[in-house]
Amino acid sequence: MRGSIVITNARLIMNQEVIHGSVSVVNGRIDSIDSGLCATPGALDLEGDFLMPGMIEIHTDNFERHLMPRPKVLWAERPALIAHDAEIACAGITTVFDALGVGEADTESVRGQTWGPVLTALDQYTKEDLLRADHYIHVRCELPAPNTIELFEPFKGHARLGLISLMDHTPGQRQWEDIEQARVYFIGKKGWSHEKFEEKVINATLLQSQFSAPHRQYFVDYSKHTGIHLASHDDTTEAHVQQAYAEGASMSEFPTTLAAARYAKNLGLLTVMGGPNVVRGGSHSGNVSATELAKQGLLDVLSSDYVPGSLLSAVARLVHEEVMTLPQAVATVTRHPAQATGLNDRGALEIGFRADLVRLRLHASPDQPSQAFARTVWREGIQVV
Repeated sequence: MRGSIVITNARLIMNQEVIHGSVSVVNGRIDSIDSGLCATPGALDLEGDFLMPGMIEIHTDNFERHLMPRPKVLWAERPALIAHDAEIACAGITTVFDALGVGEADTESVRGQTWGPVLTALDQYTKEDLLRADHYIHVRCELPAPNTIELFEPFKGHARLGLISLMDHTPGQRQWEDIEQARVYFIGKKGWSHEKFEEKVINATLLQSQFSAPHRQYFVDYSKHTGIHLASHDDTTEAHVQQAYAEGASMSEFPTTLAAARYAKNLGLLTVMGGPNVVRGGSHSGNVSATELAKQGLLDVLSSDYVPGSLLSAVARLVHEEVMTLPQAVATVTRHPAQATGLNDRGALEIGFRADLVRLRLHASPDQPSQAFARTVWREGIQVV
């Protein structure tokens, strides 16, 4: 059952401005938006807090992190999903594209496992309305891996598959152009030994030459045939962007250089950058700064990537540093990702839209930048946090 509620005395973050007003929700949809206070009995007084649309996350590794909380430690699918869903919702995310990677020769990796049991758990808990957020699927396809197409099989035709991205993490290019940055990541996060890393580097170029092109064509064809949105990943050069554009990609995820981001913008591709990049003040891989792209008008969508709470923190930081206005920053985590993925019923405070809402408070200390707090979260008018 969808909820009905009246919210008043809120600062409403609209598409272009912030207004003091009230929102009425009927049967899970926004029924009216009015300026000023309302006298409806039982209306929820937000005491001047902000009200914003629920955030839409299109690329998060958070579910994978719960499925393998430590290197080589697999966690059961259902407890992992419950924990991931709760963390997402508490961060103010009401719609999430769970990014699940396929393709990994290392069978000890979560991306080297079959995803069938995970999809079964997701389907069951969605059907039984046990999840706080609305879950979709983003399949990240590692093109040079021998088993990518095989591991993609459970996703074919799945009703919640909404996004496919094409990845190539071969050391020495794209995200891992700096080999030493790659070494730190794979040894630190995945628990590889130095010897295993060196072995992987040696084999990576061979695997890329053998599998990358045919696998890329397979997923491009699948995307075109099914209408699934397609994204490129870690574009470094204009040639990377041009290839993605020619293949029908609608967005460039995490371009690693200013040149790639600018070229993507010129071609009409949406640029997706990581919230952690904004919060940390730069890329953990040594690539282009998301804030720098924002200053140049090249940032369209923010993704939480590996920290769900980074979305609101990034919004607060962009506003605090006067890089964007509050409506502009909020659009990168609401309206723009909704448009990028064809979810035309959410992502803005508009009459008729889903009442996916977040009560937001921004708090600043004299010696600290603004911090963002999601105090209450509603999905289709039902309070979930």
